[in-house]
Amino acid sequence: MYENNSKRYKNRSWGICRSRVCTALVCGALIHAFSSAAFAASFPPSEKVFPTTTRAWLSIPDLEGLQKSFERTHYGQLLQDPTMKPFIESLRAQMRTAGKQRLEKLGLTLDDLEKIPGGEIAIAAIEPQPGVLATVLLVDTTGHEAETRELIDTISERLVARKATLLGENKLTPQVTTYLLPERTEDAASANSPAAAVAPRKRQVAIAQGTSALVVGDDPVTVAQVLGALTKGRVDCLATLQSFDAVGTQCCKDMPARAAPLRWFIDPFGYAKLYQAANPSREKRKGPDYVAILGRQGFDAIQGAGGIILFDDGAHEICYRSMVYAPPLEGRKPFAADRFDRAARMLHFPDSDTIDPPQWAPRKLAGWTAMQWDIQAAFASAESLVDDIVGEKGVFDDVIASLKEDPDGPQIDVEKDLVACLGKRMSIISDYVTPIDTDSERLVIAIETIDAQRVSETVAKSMATDPDMKKVDFNGHVIWELIDRSAAIPALEIETPGGSVIHADADTDTKQNRPKLRERDEKLLPHSAVTVAKGHLLIASHRDFLEKVLLTSGGEESLASTVDYEAMHKELNLLFPGPTCMRSFGRVDESIHPAYEMFRQGSMPKSKSLAGQLLNGILGDGKEKSERAQKIDGSKLPEFASIERYFGTICMGMQSLPNGWYMAGVALPKIQQEQEQKQPVPQ
Repeated sequence: MYENNSKRYKNRSWGICRSRVCTALVCGALIHAFSSAAFAASFPPSEKVFPTTTRAWLSIPDLEGLQKSFERTHYGQLLQDPTMKPFIESLRAQMRTAGKQRLEKLGLTLDDLEKIPGGEIAIAAIEPQPGVLATVLLVDTTGHEAETRELIDTISERLVARKATLLGENKLTPQVTTYLLPERTEDAASANSPAAAVAPRKRQVAIAQGTSALVVGDDPVTVAQVLGALTKGRVDCLATLQSFDAVGTQCCKDMPARAAPLRWFIDPFGYAKLYQAANPSREKRKGPDYVAILGRQGFDAIQGAGGIILFDDGAHEICYRSMVYAPPLEGRKPFAADRFDRAARMLHFPDSDTIDPPQWAPRKLAGWTAMQWDIQAAFASAESLVDDIVGEKGVFDDVIASLKEDPDGPQIDVEKDLVACLGKRMSIISDYVTPIDTDSERLVIAIETIDAQRVSETVAKSMATDPDMKKVDFNGHVIWELIDRSAAIPALEIETPGGSVIHADADTDTKQNRPKLRERDEKLLPHSAVTVAKGHLLIASHRDFLEKVLLTSGGEESLASTVDYEAMHKELNLLFPGPTCMRSFGRVDESIHPAYEMFRQGSMPKSKSLAGQLLNGILGDGKEKSERAQKIDGSKLPEFASIERYFGTICMGMQSLPNGWYMAGVALPKIQQEQEQKQPVPQ
């Protein structure tokens, strides 16, 4: 099967970013959990049924078609590989447990959803009233009406077993059966906590069966409204939102008529605020409220985001398209640096005619990304954001002034000596070393310089006054490396300008906690090394990787000369015939191998990579020095060598639009890397 598919895709070019491939695999696992069903719409598309107050939406119009197209890809074949069977079975069991917890409020499990889809399946987060979050699941049950009735009986029995109370008929929702769930201990605790502004909403499950349709939700009125709109849709529907229409028009352009996509849309700030209101913290909030801060700083100009995922569209294994909808404020020019207000002016990504890997990017890499960013505009817009996060006006200016005027500091003018000397191109390259452990991943961040000499002098002045940095001479370059003192002495906090801050709302004193920023930064890049070379300011996670970059002279030694990159370059040119503001390329096997081994060993929470630490921060409990537990057991995964043939190459690009940004990517099978291995490798 693998060889046949390789022949089908030979001489084509492919790509998509690593995170999208991971998303595709998760989607594939979910698709695999559902049974096949004939596609036949019994009601209008869900975007014409759900209201304009929908804050998040996910839809699979043709579940059977999506499943079949996924199974034709190498990622679909990966899930069918015998070596993956133990893990797939374990994952399904874990998903059932997790699914029961998440779907519990609706009386459903993932197993229930295997029996009834006959067409579209969609789920939405709706705000029927300000601050009220209603979740609604809509399923086209064409051809499965009997199974649907059985499922409704099962849900009812399950709810009664949980001591739910069947409520009497409501005149407002006569076709909806509603159960009131008993109060949970945590709900009572939340209601009595000092942080609770309002009492938690009573938990309900509302069920309605229409003609070849099942609607289940946690708000009876919303369920009734969705049920009533199944015949002709509704005037004030999700599809009428300008943001939804713009995203759909851009992403569905030239989509094959018989395509079976997975579609999604979210109002990011609307959903974030709604989620906060619907899930109040049981403890007094510590630190800044980033949702509120970003809104105040103008980032709520982002009115929507969405996209589609296609499997085996006839030219690619995976095709991903998405758009962020952020039109300029009234009276502002679309591509101007001041199209938004305050700190949101950081979101200025000017397109460039050419974005290619630099000659110093080594031939053997896991991935490369480059983007255009107006760094000067970002710096000029940073003041209000930093002050808002700190909760103290003037902090940003104080820090910048102290760096220039403090007699014990570096005495540099950050804006003139550094920011003004930088270009608009940023690049990131990644790789790893063996044996794989928690510190194997490597990263170099490169910022283009327009006055390399001045940047070099500024870096030297800054580093020379820092007792934690040491100077290393390498092949004619000066490298400044962070001294790793973690194993030798206790962590030492040094009073430095721009130290870590706790928001003014926190219990502890803000100024006393500023010095901790340095300690937190060192956790993200505990072995960092910095130099100015090859026309760039280079910031590396490890000195060994930086030295590898410095030794790469271009030509056959560089990434740009490889066969698999050249194929992806052609594909990106087809996706984006004009200028772009971002391009990326990745070899999926190399990109995921370190994380795969960490996940397999149960060590992902211990990862010291930048991505790993950010992930741990997001998924952790928020307590300092607290290590999160790994959510999924990966111990049954096979040896990576037995499945790496399924992973090919990936790429993605981004283009600035008058009303936002458009991103697209595709994926290639392994054949391209096999061709690359046949090329002579320079010594």
